[in-house]
Amino acid sequence: MKNSHILLIDGMALLFRGFYATSVYGNYMYNNQNTPTNAVYGMLKHFLKAVEAFRPSHIICCWDMGSTTFRTSLYPDYKANRSDPPEELIPQFDMAKEAMTAFDVPNIGVPWFEADDCIGTIAGQADPSSKVTVLTGDQDLLQLITPNVDIAVMKKGQGHYTVFNENNIMEEKGYCPGRVVEMKALMGDTTDNYPGVKGIGEKTALKLLNEYGSLDSLLEQMDKLPKGIKNKIETHMDMLHLSRHLAAIRRDAPVKYNENEALWTADKEHVFHVLRQMGIHLSIDTAFQTDEESRVEQ
Repeated sequence: MKNSHILLIDGMALLFRGFYATSVYGNYMYNNQNTPTNAVYGMLKHFLKAVEAFRPSHIICCWDMGSTTFRTSLYPDYKANRSDPPEELIPQFDMAKEAMTAFDVPNIGVPWFEADDCIGTIAGQADPSSKVTVLTGDQDLLQLITPNVDIAVMKKGQGHYTVFNENNIMEEKGYCPGRVVEMKALMGDTTDNYPGVKGIGEKTALKLLNEYGSLDSLLEQMDKLPKGIKNKIETHMDMLHLSRHLAAIRRDAPVKYNENEALWTADKEHVFHVLRQMGIHLSIDTAFQTDEESRVEQ
């Protein structure tokens, strides 16, 4: 469908953010089955605010499918610094997917790949005339920016985003989307637990890429580098190339964008009923407003 607006949701980012927003205070919001609901409640509040803000015509929610992926096969320490999910969060993964299904939102996840790879693949499959907004908390996805793909990075609180696109990323970050992976190759990523080139941080990585234009150009002109930088890169060359591979979001995950399935046609009464059964009580009205109703209220 041309001229559609597709919202791609990083389900893991929303669910974890929803969980830690209240669990830090020991508030897990149990339902009458004694199942925690705080993560799902928080995720849905983020979701509803995003629907209200971006008014998408199509929505898909993407998920990780376990900790074993092609990246851990390449580098077993990838994300090994992360602890297991808290026991209060575990039952909420399935509950969150059930809630998305109630909203008529497809849940997409593929073993061996991460949610980011599903998002990158689906964004690339969308018609170029469609607008795509990716909702996430992960700035690694900035590499997906194209003329029709924006990245909305959640900020503190619901409904607050920094929306990155082709027009502002250079001003906001100092590099273009194509440099995201190359920056990670040089400086690594402590969150995902891969080192890049030991001794090269973000400022040095950005300076080198701005000076040489690209990582490939930099590697072709190693003799021009300061001796210290050259030695660091030569010593950690294998890890540089591996980090580059780990940082790159795949665009060939085995998923297929189906615009008919992604078309958002949720029934408010059905959603209300399902959420009540889960023991989740929140207002959903604004997400179902038409653009005209929104303008009248404003």
